[in-house]
Amino acid sequence: MDELGVAVNGAVVVNRGGRARLNIGVSGGRIACLSNETLKAARTIDGAGLLALPGMVDTHVHLMDPGATEREDFPAGTSAAASRGVTTIIEHTHARPIRQVADLREKLAYLENRSFVDYGLAAHTWPDQLHEIPALWSAGVAFFKIFTCTTHGVPGLDNSALHRAFTEIAAVDARCLVHCEDESMTAHAEEELRATGRSDGAVICEWRSREAELVAVNAVCMLARLTGVTATIAHVSSPAVAQVIAHARGLGANIFAEACPQYFLLREEEILTHGALRKFTPPARTRSLADEADMWRLLRDETLSHVSSDHAPSTAAQKAAGTIWDAPFGLPGLDTTLPVLLDSALTGRISVEDLVRSYSYTPAARYGLRGKGRLAVGADADVVLVDPAARWTLANEDLRSKAGWSPYAGREFRGEVKSVLLRGIEIMSEGGPVGPKAGRFIPGAGARSRD
Repeated sequence: MDELGVAVNGAVVVNRGGRARLNIGVSGGRIACLSNETLKAARTIDGAGLLALPGMVDTHVHLMDPGATEREDFPAGTSAAASRGVTTIIEHTHARPIRQVADLREKLAYLENRSFVDYGLAAHTWPDQLHEIPALWSAGVAFFKIFTCTTHGVPGLDNSALHRAFTEIAAVDARCLVHCEDESMTAHAEEELRATGRSDGAVICEWRSREAELVAVNAVCMLARLTGVTATIAHVSSPAVAQVIAHARGLGANIFAEACPQYFLLREEEILTHGALRKFTPPARTRSLADEADMWRLLRDETLSHVSSDHAPSTAAQKAAGTIWDAPFGLPGLDTTLPVLLDSALTGRISVEDLVRSYSYTPAARYGLRGKGRLAVGADADVVLVDPAARWTLANEDLRSKAGWSPYAGREFRGEVKSVLLRGIEIMSEGGPVGPKAGRFIPGAGARSRD
């Protein structure tokens, strides 16, 4: 064995299948050994009393870079990620979408030395550019983002275009992530609501209705079965949506259900008092503790396949500008997704193994991120050390995202990230500054298939 560069001694190592007190040896950016013996290395980290988790993998992130960088950019967003134990992201910005191979190459050049964590990049699927799918997949995009309704300036695909897109994606064994709301229903609701002069927060739930989401999810599931595409339904908002996806999976569809913290913890009625600070779509659906419990149950039993943040930040001032119709959609989430899940694990809603499975292992496996999602010999040495006994309260001034606010500000959390390694490089320790910018681009599976 090569001389170890880093050793983490004394921590309890947690993977999706269980936990054990093991010492972690790192060499060349990868885990070289997991041992019961105390390890010697050029640098040792005392993990006594701590949990060692694999780095979190957040596969639904918007950093607006290049684009609307006043809302977020790669340095700020990936600093937020690194400080809270997220070591890999898949990013796609709506402001400057990747639609052709030239867009991907331009963005890769721009992002050189701008990320604190490893990253993949997703492409957007434009209805008149479906022919670009094979080349983009071969060039290394992680997946194709598809909307079924026009949102953020990205055109929605009707069922005919969606069928063609799925056929193209399936032909090259690529991956896609689908935002599901029926355009005919959302457009009609918007027209009627605007005609009445409504601008109260409740318009969001009526405009982006439960019914519109369910109709679109049913159509996507049927088309996934017909084409054999590998698809994930983005930001599943309720048990009803999750059950439609589970039924389709039972009939043979290769379709996953992505969960986000806001659909577990935020309540539908909060839009009435918080206005645009709760404007995201699909909106929050939870109305009771029973709804919340159902969502956690679905995450435990893997009906909800994995978790992402859907980090889509705006500052409080940007949210407050204009009416509820004018405010940008989205919430910040990279600062808070692991804290939410960790607190939920330590208070019994899920297990720590569920956390690792849903926010590290499964997203890494689903999108073919080799070396990520587990603490095992040969895997990347992405290690998050957590103090399970710590309690702390989230404050807006502690956030690293440019948003500068969180819907969870003021909440007490159990468990705290103490140290983060990215390929053996310590990029955060004891809440201090994040660095260096060691993040690398991870090509998607389509590019690696030629290796």
